[in-house]
Amino acid sequence: MQTQRRIRSFVLRAGRTTAAQERALGELWPTYGIESGAGALDLAAVFGRNAPRCLEIGFGAGEVIGSLAENNPHIDYLGIEVHRSGVGRLLLRAHHGSLKNLRVICDDAVEVLRDRIADESFDEVLVFFPDPWHKKRHHKRRLIEPVFVSLVAARLSVGGTLRLATDWQEYAEQMLAVCNANPTLRSLSPDRDFVARPEFRPPTRFERRGERLGHGVWDLAYSRGEKTAANAVDDELHGERREDHTG
Repeated sequence: MQTQRRIRSFVLRAGRTTAAQERALGELWPTYGIESGAGALDLAAVFGRNAPRCLEIGFGAGEVIGSLAENNPHIDYLGIEVHRSGVGRLLLRAHHGSLKNLRVICDDAVEVLRDRIADESFDEVLVFFPDPWHKKRHHKRRLIEPVFVSLVAARLSVGGTLRLATDWQEYAEQMLAVCNANPTLRSLSPDRDFVARPEFRPPTRFERRGERLGHGVWDLAYSRGEKTAANAVDDELHGERREDHTG
């Protein structure tokens, strides 16, 4: 009997990688890249220490994760992206900044989370401007759906934060409904609505493009479960106190 093939949230595009990015993929990958494979990752071994950890899924050109890694050397960052051009760009930035707290995986984030990341591995997960797949017939490709959100929630430490953003209002409303329905996540908005844009997030090229097109931007933030003294995470991750913000 054949198993149903999972619908992917991305389509790989060839031919957009520059010569410099290709060189980075060849020369810098051994320093910053994590090879595809089977078995759970030992993140403490990958980074050579135990520290707060942040994951960005679909980092695009690497503006957010690159900036965060540069400004927060006490935090370890893992980025997952399927497009080689964005990976190459981030590798160049990591090299120029001599970053020791950044690692990259070039693979399907769903498969990486499912097969290679242990539960409660990250203090923060970022999903900024995933492809909105705005045509109705393509909505099935959207990344933010109940199974994926449950997978992400399980990989958050108790008290950890999930942050999302989109410049597509209908997708924002879907994100809100999906995340609010997850029993593990607690909205950081007192009204279970959108939140203010976090100060640490630099505008991405997708956000700037959306602004040029007259799009709004919607941010969401959620905490996993209840925090206790025994399992509290760093309350000042990225220099901001974890508190409720209204959007």
